Amino acid sequence: MSEMSPESITRAERADRVPDIVIITGMSGSGRTQAMHVFEDMGYFCIDNLPPRLIHTLADIIGINAGIGRHLAVTCDLRSQGLFDELLDVIQALEEHEISCKIVFLETSDEVLIRRYSENRRRHPLAAHGETTADAIQRERVQLASVKDRADMVIDTTRLRTTALRTRLRAAFSELSDQQLMDVHVFSFGFKHGMPVEADLMIDVRFLPNPFYDPAMRTLTGLDQAVSSFVLEHEVTKGFLNAWFQLLDSVMPGYITEGKPQLSIAIGCTGGQHRSVAIAEATARYLERQQYHVSISHRDLPRANTSN
Repeated sequence: MSEMSPESITRAERADRVPDIVIITGMSGSGRTQAMHVFEDMGYFCIDNLPPRLIHTLADIIGINAGIGRHLAVTCDLRSQGLFDELLDVIQALEEHEISCKIVFLETSDEVLIRRYSENRRRHPLAAHGETTADAIQRERVQLASVKDRADMVIDTTRLRTTALRTRLRAAFSELSDQQLMDVHVFSFGFKHGMPVEADLMIDVRFLPNPFYDPAMRTLTGLDQAVSSFVLEHEVTKGFLNAWFQLLDSVMPGYITEGKPQLSIAIGCTGGQHRSVAIAEATARYLERQQYHVSISHRDLPRANTSN
């Protein structure tokens, strides 16, 4: 049977393969903190350096088995010392209680680890008095060997960019598609009320036909059907929207690849009452059809002239 493409996997199917608990471990300095941030962005309940014996207790506290769909991610490392030796026994106990668990082990070459500690001017957490970083790294490798052998996913971060690490973890452990993981905020505004400073993308739609000059629509807004139809059904607007949506289709995957968690799209007209509102609404609907997680607002609509 051929492997399904990411686009063909439904959210239910993704949820079914996502474990209740993910344990992040591996070599000190290999990127556990960055990995934890990825799980935080995916909505996991996250705890750093949790003693393994407390994992089951925490799972009960946050309701892993309560049917609310919550997931837990924890980092465990040798700073726990003797407690770390219990990790494999804890995992077995979780499975006996029908709590699914997977281990992500982060690996990095000795050369890169030594350079990272040197550049950060940090001492290896396991280095004894008078012990070199290289010696501490070798001792850590020996102590982690059994956990690495048990790991469900081993990721070598030696030459791996943070964005690539994020992509791999999202593909394996997120119930959401890449589009749904990025929060897209579409908002309208009026240039006469000031330029927005928070926009990642901004488009000026003042060239479109303006309902303001029709007395019947002057006190309406882009949320009203008459204004929306006037703007969206004009031939100039149809040509613009075709090009605008093609641009979004081109740039949005790039933002996802770069791991951008939030994207703001600003659409402006003169007053922020008619054209920008209608186009913002159309843009939000289009992106929702592409499975993006979209919110919409109209910055200057409270200032609109809606009195007769």
